[in-house]
This record gives sequence, structure tokens and C-alpha cells, in this order.
Amino acid sequence: MEFTLGPRAISAGYRLVGFDHIGSTNSEAMARLRAGERGPLWFVTSEQTAGRGRRHRPWIAPRGNLASSVLETLDVPAAEAATLGFAAGLALAAALRAMAGSAAIGFSLKWPNDILAGGAKLAGILLEAEAVPEGGLAVVIGMGTNIVAAPEGTPVPATSLKALGLDVGAERLFAALSDHWVEFYRVWDQGRGFGEIRRHWLALAAGIGQPVAVHTGHMTVSGIFETIDDIGCMIVRSATGDRIPISAGDVHFGLAASAGAV
Repeated sequence: MEFTLGPRAISAGYRLVGFDHIGSTNSEAMARLRAGERGPLWFVTSEQTAGRGRRHRPWIAPRGNLASSVLETLDVPAAEAATLGFAAGLALAAALRAMAGSAAIGFSLKWPNDILAGGAKLAGILLEAEAVPEGGLAVVIGMGTNIVAAPEGTPVPATSLKALGLDVGAERLFAALSDHWVEFYRVWDQGRGFGEIRRHWLALAAGIGQPVAVHTGHMTVSGIFETIDDIGCMIVRSATGDRIPISAGDVHFGLAASAGAV
């Protein structure tokens, strides 16, 4: 079975480049961006051998998993473009819910870029951006989903759709994702609709009101995960009542948060 775009994605003018296998869909998208491609264009494979996540961690997709990246060109500042990650999380969560149907699987969104199922990591999102010579900003949004296998020995437990009892092919999930991306990208509306995106995201957020520890690379901030603000920062209320905004970091809930995990 070949990868195909969903009908809404086709109507919206998206194009698709599919691969039997590739090192990284994000790297391929960035290479084509530098060669003059401006999108909107999807890159997709069911076997990724040299992918990467946040902080340059490896993100390998063995055959049967889904690695996908979409290239968009925007006319917004980089900080505003970063909020596209929340739209991507909503699009992928919606596609996963469509695949799950009546199965009782609770998908949630972990700040800033993960999708959880039953508290375990099911998918991750990576944004990369570059200014383009003619003006504006090109953004590549990579979304990787564990369909048939999940990595072992990770700091946060991981799972797959297969382990959750769902028999879903990468091609079917991708077609749904491409359509839901159109939906939430339009809601996002060059950043103007982030308030609506934020509202939907908070409704699916993992850990709201719970103890959290966030390792930023320089320090660990502990407290209660209160919300995300209007630019997507996590707001942590400290033991002294201070509301601390965090723009990036590794998040730990539950016992790990209580221990101040790093």
C-alpha cells in the first residue's frame, strides 16, 4: 500500500513525496527547502533510519512505524511559528482518535511536543525553521508515531499502537493526519488563531494541576503545572506561589517530579 494524501489535503493544494525508507524526513525537507522548495509539501516513510528528536536525540522508525514531515512557508516571527507545534499535536491526536474508533484509549498531549497513550509516549513532534531569502520563514514540522514498535530503555516509557491493541497501517494514519493538519493549520491561521489552538490543547493536556519538574538544561524548576500562556510557555506555580514561564525543557510528572528528576 502506498502513502496518499487525504481528500482535504489534496483540495488544500498539498503535495506528497513518499519513501520506502529514508534517513530522516525532516532532513530531507530541510535539504529541499535549501534547494528552493517552499511547500506546502509532505515527506513520509514507514522506515526512518537516522531521525532525530528534540536535543538531537535519535528517533528511529523501524519498518511499519510512521515518520512524516510537512514543509510550510510563513510570514510570522520565529517565536510565533514555534506555536505550530501545538497545532501539530492536535492534528496528530485527532488522527489517532479517528484510528482508535470506539477503543477506550486515552490520548493526551505532553508539553511541549509529545503525544501519550496511557501515560506512555506514543508520538513526538520536532519543529525546525529557517529564514528564506525572499522573505518569510520556512518551517518543517516532523511527526513520528510508534505504530508497530516502540523504543525500549527510554527515560519516559514508550508504547505503540500495536501494543495498545490497534491494527492500523502507517498509510492509513498518514492520510488522516494530512487531513487533520489542514484543519488545525487553518485554525492556527498564521498565529492569529493560537488562542483557539491553546484552548483545544489544554483540553487534552497531560499533567495540568499536577506536580511537575522541568529540566531546562541549566536548572530544574519544580512546582505545579498550571497552564500554558498565550505564546505557548509552560507556567509552573512554585511552592512560593511564583508563576514561572518555561519556554523549553524536559518535563517529568508524578514521582519523577517529586524527586526533581533531571
